Order: sequence, then structure tokens, then C-alpha cells
Amino acid sequence: MNTFVQDGPSDSALTPRALYEQVAERLRTRIFAHELAPGDWFDEQALATEYGISRTPLREALKVLAAEGLVTMRVRRGCYVTEVSQRDLDEIFQILALLEGQAAEDAALRATNTELLELRRMHQKLEEQAGRNDLDGFFQTNQAFHARVQEISGNRWLKAMIDDLRNILKLNRHKSLSVKGRLQKSLFEHREITAALETRDARRTGLLVREHLRNGRAAASETAAESATGHTADAVSDAAAAANP
Repeated sequence: MNTFVQDGPSDSALTPRALYEQVAERLRTRIFAHELAPGDWFDEQALATEYGISRTPLREALKVLAAEGLVTMRVRRGCYVTEVSQRDLDEIFQILALLEGQAAEDAALRATNTELLELRRMHQKLEEQAGRNDLDGFFQTNQAFHARVQEISGNRWLKAMIDDLRNILKLNRHKSLSVKGRLQKSLFEHREITAALETRDARRTGLLVREHLRNGRAAASETAAESATGHTADAVSDAAAAANP
């Protein structure tokens, strides 16, 4: 596992206000940006020196991140960025399908005409990004679309649970859209979801969102399998090269 790498010189000492919250936010941002990868250990002394603080607010910040599931703490071993297994992902997507499906059903019944128009415009942006094969842009708009549907559902507790699970998913880089045909399939699924919302068909909207998430998980599993196969092939190649200099 890697050791925590310090920020650049642009990160000056923090101000006293809500110190541990500021530290938590900085670390959270770096985790989501994958500057700190799953498995990376935190060097508490280096961090405290870097941010110009004592280790007490730093540890409070790490406790906040641990409560969010982003950091794993070990007694007498310190803490590291949480590693998410394939089983974890299976279980998270299973729960997300249920929660987001319910949020979509509620949104179909509650959305105003103005909100439906907003979702239609977001979907049009997805169409344009897919046309340019803009995977990163499509991913961001897709996230925003789902978040907006959850807001429209009007259930803040439901949205909070979804947000917590979505944050865990951010620990893994989004590669599922790179699977052959997945971008166009995801776009087609969004077309159906948007149409179902516009007709206020709650049952169909919920079914489509649940299927959309299941398909996303299947694509993510495919990329994980391909990655594992690639690592194995690289290892065999390296071993062969070592045996035949």
C-alpha cells in the first residue's frame, strides 16, 4: 500500500474555523479525484505539518471520513482510503437499484412541467455528449440527471442514503462506459427513463431505473474482469521476459 503524498505548495495553513471539517473536505476532494487511491495510508504527522495543525483536528477529520465509509481505521495501524471489493459493489448496486427506483417513481408523480423540461434538457445534453463520445462529460451529466431526479422525488432521507452510497462508488474510477456498446446502451436507457417521466408512468420509470443500474453494474463487472485478465497477462509476460533475458 502507498503512503499518503502531500499536497503542493498551494495548500497553505488552514484557518481555525471548523478546522476538522475543512480538513475532512480537503481530504474528501483528493479521494474523489483519486489523488489518494483505495489502499493509500495516511501519514498523520506529515498531514498535520502540511496543514499547519495539530493531530487532534486531523484525527477528528479522519473519523468523519470513516463514518462516511471513505476511510478505514485500524487500531494501532492508522487508517487508509477504503478499498471496495467486487462483492461490495454488487451489494451497493443492489441497494441503489431499490432506492433510486423508488426515488424515480416518486419523481414521476411529483415533477412539475418545468422540472420535466429541465430533465429533458439534461437528457439532450447526454445525447450531444454521446455523439462526441465524451465519456467524462456523459458521466458527469448522467450523475447530475440522477441527482436531480432524486431531488424532485422530495424525500430528503431517501436522497441522503443514495448520496452516501454514491460517494462510496466514487472510490472506484468510472470505466463502465468504456465497455463496447455501453455508452449507446446507457443513452438508450436514459431516453426511455426520460420518456417514462414525461408520461408520469411511475411504475415504468422505477423499473427502467432499476434495470439501468443493473446494466451499469454488469458493465462495471466486465471492465473489472478485463482488468484482472490484463494484469494476469502482464504478469505472465514479465515472468517470461525474466526467464528469457
